Amino acid sequence: MSGELKKLKIEAYRAISYAEGEKQDTFSVLFNPASYASKYEIEYGQGQGQGTSGSSQRFGRIKPREYIFELVFDGTGTAASPREVATDIEQFLTVTGKMDGEIHRPLYLKLSWGPLIVRCVLKAADIQYSLFKPDGFPLRARVTAVFSEAIDDTLRVAEQGLASPDVTHERVVRQGDTLPLMVHRVYGSAAHTVDVARFNGLRHLRDLRPGQVLRLPPLVRQSS
Repeated sequence: MSGELKKLKIEAYRAISYAEGEKQDTFSVLFNPASYASKYEIEYGQGQGQGTSGSSQRFGRIKPREYIFELVFDGTGTAASPREVATDIEQFLTVTGKMDGEIHRPLYLKLSWGPLIVRCVLKAADIQYSLFKPDGFPLRARVTAVFSEAIDDTLRVAEQGLASPDVTHERVVRQGDTLPLMVHRVYGSAAHTVDVARFNGLRHLRDLRPGQVLRLPPLVRQSS
């Protein structure tokens, strides 16, 4: 139903495939974030010669996208039921950042909130406590959590699309992508949007969701 309240959910997996059978734990926030930020960064080598005033900016790599969330933990009773802030934060850190003995690393995470789906790992968590009980136990805290995108090699290659323009391309749909925009990126024109929708079995041009893999076939070249 439109307008239904959905909480930000974090699911933890032992494998980067994010297969359902690999799921180990889930954490849902008490309060949804008021906003979040996404950082997209391209790394270049400077390659500047001595005595010159500029550089060639040689492409190095596209770094994993980062997502920054500010999460509120509150135990003052403003929520439906009072919570123990320290316990909730410990649970959050256990799900997102605790070393798993079987894979010898923290778990892979999938963040889901409405249309947003992010496959990632926790990179950092900065915790700031701001209100306390008389005995010193925290009543409120803000956690600034930084998540770094983590995608398996199959999806990464599909997303980068480093193949020939004369073969079928695969693209992973990101938040904010539209079908005409994705078609334009591959073909240089949005003229084939309807054809691509039909090729992927889409009933509507807006029938996209983040994380979906879209297939874009090669164009049939007309002989002269």
